[in-house]
Amino acid sequence: MKGFCPLASGSKGNCVYLGSGNTKVLIDAGISAKAIKGRLAEINVDIEDIDAILITHEHQDHIQGLKVLAYKMGIPIFANSETAKGIVEYFHDCPKFKIFSTGETFEFGDMEIHPFSIQHDTLDPVAFTVRINQLKLGFCTDLGFATSLVQNQLQKCDYLYLEANHQPSMVHASARPMHYKQRVLSRTGHLSNESCGQLLNHVAHPNLKHVHLAHLSSECNSPETALTVIQGILNENGKQLELSIAPQERIAKAIHF
Repeated sequence: MKGFCPLASGSKGNCVYLGSGNTKVLIDAGISAKAIKGRLAEINVDIEDIDAILITHEHQDHIQGLKVLAYKMGIPIFANSETAKGIVEYFHDCPKFKIFSTGETFEFGDMEIHPFSIQHDTLDPVAFTVRINQLKLGFCTDLGFATSLVQNQLQKCDYLYLEANHQPSMVHASARPMHYKQRVLSRTGHLSNESCGQLLNHVAHPNLKHVHLAHLSSECNSPETALTVIQGILNENGKQLELSIAPQERIAKAIHF
């Protein structure tokens, strides 16, 4: 498949498929290899054809599938050095790494990949923009605050996969422990619906074709709440964007190009 499709998005595991003319990658692999294989099959992609896995950070919900994909199948992992150290520490073994430097663009196949720094409570977390021919795609989740760097990097994207994790009032009202609430709401936690809407308002432009809202909390958000809040911010500013939800338990809307 030439295009991309979120395979799973949320605290139980994250994984996105991205394929160009001759290169197929996963961005994160936080669900089981079996689940990834099954969801890839839904978009007619064979797991054996995956060329590499790009890792944003070393939290379990982004790396769990590496136990099979990287360690047993030998699929190379692209990560920065600090994230690579975290992966080795988690699995107590070293897979086949291709190390990139945060902030430096690199090429893989016919993809031009740019990892940039985000604010999250891990060693050296990144988001990615990827250029394929004339298209620019942005993949940005697990950040507590959209810095000016994030705002600049996500300019002029044709497609966005962007975090809309929680509604703050629902976090405060939840039965979660205080340390969880403080973490999620902090500048190194997760992006709220309102913050997502404000970021989208900042980067919206006529050629932004579709936005997947990603990493929604199952307890402290809902698809209806996220869409209502974000669409409301966009409407107030005279912006119109095509939005959809990237769910946890099934594949999201597939984008073909």
